[in-house]
Amino acid sequence: MIKRCLIFSGWIALLFLLMSCAASRLETDYGTSTRLLKINQIENPEAEKNIEPVYGLDGEAAQANTERYREGFEKSPPPVPSTLTIGISGNK
Repeated sequence: MIKRCLIFSGWIALLFLLMSCAASRLETDYGTSTRLLKINQIENPEAEKNIEPVYGLDGEAAQANTERYREGFEKSPPPVPSTLTIGISGNK
């Protein structure tokens, strides 16, 4: 009986040891940006010779967005009600 228990606990320990060797979800994305950069450079090696500006937000629009973003943190969040309702409707 003790021998069976030791063998079983050994298998469980081996299982946990092997589970710790598996890559996490975060590790599976390591190097993705480097691979994409390499692929883009291979697809268009002449891209460095294009000196036209990249179109997107102009300075004024970017500044307005940044200010609006920062103002969002200045407002205090609404207070959280401290009532506890279990099993009853909140409507009166």
